[in-house]
Amino acid sequence: MKTLAEARDAIDALDQQIQGLISQRARIAQDVARIKQRQGDIGDHYRPAREAEVLRRAMQRNRDAGGGPLTDEVIARLMREIMSACLSLESPLTVAYLGPEGTYTQAAALKHFGDAVTARPLTAVDEIFRDVESGAADYGVVPVENSIGGVVTHTLDALVMTSLRICGEVTLPVHHHLLSRDTALTSIQTVYAHPQSFAQTRKWLDTRLPRAEREVVSSNGEAAKIVLERGGAAIAGLPAARLYGLNILASNIEDDPGNTTRFLIIGKQDPAATGADLTSLVATAHRNQPGALFRLLQPLADSQIDMTRIESRPVRGSPVPDYYFFIDFGGHASQADIRAVLEKVRSNAAFFKILGSYPRAVL
Repeated sequence: MKTLAEARDAIDALDQQIQGLISQRARIAQDVARIKQRQGDIGDHYRPAREAEVLRRAMQRNRDAGGGPLTDEVIARLMREIMSACLSLESPLTVAYLGPEGTYTQAAALKHFGDAVTARPLTAVDEIFRDVESGAADYGVVPVENSIGGVVTHTLDALVMTSLRICGEVTLPVHHHLLSRDTALTSIQTVYAHPQSFAQTRKWLDTRLPRAEREVVSSNGEAAKIVLERGGAAIAGLPAARLYGLNILASNIEDDPGNTTRFLIIGKQDPAATGADLTSLVATAHRNQPGALFRLLQPLADSQIDMTRIESRPVRGSPVPDYYFFIDFGGHASQADIRAVLEKVRSNAAFFKILGSYPRAVL
């Protein structure tokens, strides 16, 4: 292009083509809904395995085309929004998340499902599970672990008792900001935040605001709401700053620049295998038997299966110390080799439950 006018004309022509193709895709999505209804499929039409496959193909096409100028992640986010808008024509989804608005869990929900869903903020993790179990929400998004603060125990405890399945995962880089109605750091006497956020910013707070009182609240979105009403400062993300019109007194105050939180998608379906999956289970070893935990895990090692995570939680109400072990590993429960391993683990367990097999996070 030699002139600005030529470049703008070319962009306008491409925009027209892109818009036409998106509309064509949306009409086909409506056809898909009608086909599924004729086949008796009257549930929601969200398919985690299919969506993960579409996103991975989009990223691969970008790499095959030379990898730019847009990154794979940007291409996938654009594709996600197109898919979200088209899915809303097939069957609108309601997704419950840990609210209020402006939380990292909301950001994870929108990253995974796109903006064309009804996002339903709730005040506690157990409420999200109840909402999905009752059918008030189609899916829920719950935090499960942070690279600094560790596991979210409420989520692990709820997974033991629920009939819901893990349908997917989301990983979200977490950048904390200090938000306030005030404009000077020196005026801050109280800081509000979720306990995980305090754990992730402890060194920064100890250095920059050593005398400020720290008050724990249920979420970072709630912290921002409180600051808007009472003053002080909140630790939260940029969406909360925009939502509540707060000043950013300091940015990226997390102690680890690689700070990442992992979220789980909970629902009632078992996603199909994609070839890039995780399986999650919870089990207890036989008490008072030396080597019981070793025997529980040995089938994974013998089969050279990649165990990506193990966490323990006390068994509530047990008269003697006992623990649930939460285990994630690569593979899908529908695979013959994985089924064989799961049966061996089950045979060595006092309690055993598969929590779900689901696509690995694409982004």
